[in-house]
Amino acid sequence: MNEHTVRPETATEAPDPIPVSPIPAVNVASVPQRSPLRYPGGKTWLIPHIRHWLKGIEPRPKLLVEPFAGGGIVSLTAVMEGLVDRCLMVELDRDVAAFWHAALRHGPELCEMVQDFEPTREAVDALSQHVPETVLEHGFRTLVLNRTRRGGILAPGASLSRYGESGKGVASRWYPETLVRRVTDITDHAHRIEICRGDGMKQLEAVPDGAVLFVDPPYTAGGKRAGRRLYASNDIDHARLFELLADAKADFLMTYDRAPEIEILVHKHRFHAVRVLMTNTHHARIPELVISARQIFRRVNSG
Repeated sequence: MNEHTVRPETATEAPDPIPVSPIPAVNVASVPQRSPLRYPGGKTWLIPHIRHWLKGIEPRPKLLVEPFAGGGIVSLTAVMEGLVDRCLMVELDRDVAAFWHAALRHGPELCEMVQDFEPTREAVDALSQHVPETVLEHGFRTLVLNRTRRGGILAPGASLSRYGESGKGVASRWYPETLVRRVTDITDHAHRIEICRGDGMKQLEAVPDGAVLFVDPPYTAGGKRAGRRLYASNDIDHARLFELLADAKADFLMTYDRAPEIEILVHKHRFHAVRVLMTNTHHARIPELVISARQIFRRVNSG
């Protein structure tokens, strides 16, 4: 069989109905790291798609709403790169919301706490059992646990990093200078960033006029358990989410794990989707969907 011969099974394969995005996933080291949080399912790889989407909207959006804020990388990038005037981050998880409140309202004090902390296993264990009395203490506690637990997981039952980078254990992802720089950058832009602790689904029921939406819900569609394992707040009605976006009439970009349930919803609401091939920690190529109400990304050969 020469290189031009088509194998029988290949000749009968139907083309994938969801095309590959012309914008590839990027190595996270190639884009600015703006969030102090390590977040499961973080969207740093999506930043080129975000830039393409927002730069194509005229006039420039005044407000970006992120109803499932999490690590906040999209909101931070949009504001810090001048792609939107301001952003509203909505987060249901009380620990994550506390961090954002602390970073936005008490940045200098938070930076001082970061610089003074020695992340030993004993110190982290003691902090995890401490009940914070202020939003600053709560936010700092969230940051420490996020940076010292395996994978940045904050959900109940998450364990501390045992070995980490170069065998440094719990301290392997604790970079005080880097964290201080990122928190300081956030504080410098705090007048353009709003955080609200609340239900992102309810926020989608009343989208402000002229706002654009970035939607990254916990991945629990198709029977996936990752969202339940990784996030403390993970219960979501996927069909209802699609209905809210269809009714909102706002320009949006949404990401999802690929699942038959989601493909059906995309088709039902006549949304557009492209797939981006991701490589997970086990080096498996996992397709993620980037979904929009209008066709934003030029279709290419789905290959």
